Amino acid sequence: MINRRQALLGGIVFAGSPGLIACSAQANPSVLVYKSPTCGCCNAWIAHLRESGFEVEPHDLDDMTVIKQRLTVPQEMWSCHTAIVENYVVEGHVPAAEITRMLAERPTIRGLAVPGMPAGSPGMEVPGYSQAYTVWSFGDAGRAAFAQYG
Repeated sequence: MINRRQALLGGIVFAGSPGLIACSAQANPSVLVYKSPTCGCCNAWIAHLRESGFEVEPHDLDDMTVIKQRLTVPQEMWSCHTAIVENYVVEGHVPAAEITRMLAERPTIRGLAVPGMPAGSPGMEVPGYSQAYTVWSFGDAGRAAFAQYG
């Protein structure tokens, strides 16, 4: 439903349902990441994805609200960056393992989110300290716990 050209040009349009359609898996999935130009933890999360075999294409935005609203990320799920991978939305510091699992299982969801910026999540590592956090799935059917950490 979203092609790379539409996403890059900011012309993301959803016809009908706000849900996203997954396409076939790639050997090295490509992730389009929208982030603030000044966010260091976003860059650390991008490094985590690259270390896990993802190809990442970062794009700096001054106003992240626009992309989150276009992709219909529930406001209570918002974090510092928003990504698109194979037509799924990934919001915040979601571990690469959970993105890989989502792509393998192909659940009928819009995407995954780690709300806020919990210490210990990828890109938010703090030596000697981590918080428990939940990776949430979200979509037309609401939200549900996808994975638990800590």
